[in-house]
Amino acid sequence: MNDQLHKILFAGPVGAGKTTAITSVSDSPVIATDAQASDEVVERKQTTTVAMDYGTLQIDPQLNIQLVGTPGQERFGFMWEILSRGAIGVVFLIDNARPEPLADMAFYIDAFRTLVDRQGGAAVVGVTRSDLAPSPGLDRYREELIRMGYRLPVFEVDARKRDDVKVALLALASELNPTTYWRQRA
Repeated sequence: MNDQLHKILFAGPVGAGKTTAITSVSDSPVIATDAQASDEVVERKQTTTVAMDYGTLQIDPQLNIQLVGTPGQERFGFMWEILSRGAIGVVFLIDNARPEPLADMAFYIDAFRTLVDRQGGAAVVGVTRSDLAPSPGLDRYREELIRMGYRLPVFEVDARKRDDVKVALLALASELNPTTYWRQRA
């Protein structure tokens, strides 16, 4: 049997729910590299990802998805390029309760532009914590993406809910170009 293993990244700012999303959907115990927060992050949460989070999702006996969460802090940005290698796509999680969520989205899309723009790659935007901050609405995210030259799926995601995270992953899968990605891998 030809087992296939693919990698999907979760990227976005600190506290957007990357670790939580991977934990909620992973079929294996999640490996996390959290460390005690020591800077302004401590105001948002006690620990932060410093290298990566890792879980897996088994689609069928021959197809496994590696779920890799990137650190949200820019100072750990050197990991972003390393973790992007071999990824088929990225789920951007954006915390709507942060002061400038649209600017956060633009920053992370730009930081992962090589992956987003790669032929055969895909990206989606999941807006988290909309229950705490309903504005900006999803239409503003779509408008900003269009301004940036992208037409990506955008929807609310509760990172604690397995079904919400699965919807994000299904949306990402539907964005993959089958002629440039899946047929090369089969």
